[in-house]
Amino acid sequence: MNDALLLYCRPGFESECAQEIAGRTGAQTERGDGFVVCASAQQADWRELIFARQCLVAFAHLSGLPRNDRLTSIIAALRERNEKLNDVWTEAPDSDAGKQLAPLCKSFGNALVGALKKAQLLDAHAPRRLHVFFPQGDEVYLCTADPESCAPWPQGIPRLKFPREAPSRSTLKLEEAFLTLLDDGERARWLKAGMTAVDLGAAPGGWTYQLVRRSIRVVAVDNGPMDRALLDSGIVQHRREDGFRFRPGKPVDWLVCDMVEQPRRVAELIAQWLEQGWCRYAMFNLKLPMKKRFDEAQSCLARVRAAASVVRAKQLYHDREEITVFAASATRRQTP
Repeated sequence: MNDALLLYCRPGFESECAQEIAGRTGAQTERGDGFVVCASAQQADWRELIFARQCLVAFAHLSGLPRNDRLTSIIAALRERNEKLNDVWTEAPDSDAGKQLAPLCKSFGNALVGALKKAQLLDAHAPRRLHVFFPQGDEVYLCTADPESCAPWPQGIPRLKFPREAPSRSTLKLEEAFLTLLDDGERARWLKAGMTAVDLGAAPGGWTYQLVRRSIRVVAVDNGPMDRALLDSGIVQHRREDGFRFRPGKPVDWLVCDMVEQPRRVAELIAQWLEQGWCRYAMFNLKLPMKKRFDEAQSCLARVRAAASVVRAKQLYHDREEITVFAASATRRQTP
């Protein structure tokens, strides 16, 4: 096969992933269950794609592999390429079918490492990593990747542990958003102790928890009850108000928002906060409709981009029918 792009995505969002990459490359796409293949050798940055968790260049596609000897064909393809590799990730789609392949990926990955060492194709100092992607047991895509330009987690999924003291599992969305949409330097500069934040639609406090654990002072806005431990932290003020009507007494560093509402209404609200300078940074979710999800996402992001200097969006592992967006203000902060 000619080189092609292999993109991992959330099952059920293959169409949106295909639309996004086809719009960038102009190439035809094929959709699998939890992945998309694009007939283009043009590398795309996984950070700039909303619906792709991982983006790799596949140099070989092998099908009809004998189940009692997959290794021979794969090693032959790698010998022909003759590229030294620093590591091997053996992966499957994040789908029901892919989960059934997990034992195969683990056992085959161990065997492949041994075979690569024997073939002298594994070198810890080599610049690129091998990805072996099994859509099904007798089919595989072989990809190489620069670790600096692709997602740093197997399957493109950061495996996060739910904090027992957090009041809801939604806390993992914001933790993953900070990890995925900000780099190390940005997290160090923009999530400092003593900063201030507003959490719209905060109850019971899953997103507030992520801010409090970083010693950021939070005004939690929601008519519902907040977690008592968060209120007892001394840095959370609970305001029982409508998140769409609330205005801060003075500008804050962060606005976070995970309200269940029409995405265009949320996008308009965030844009207003950014344009008025009421916050420096915003992290928020857009709940997408059942139809024309890609078009709706683009429309909402266009509104936010008109008000921001930086906008990044991603469908996170812990998201469902939604995307998470980071935006930085382009406006000097002012008192509302």
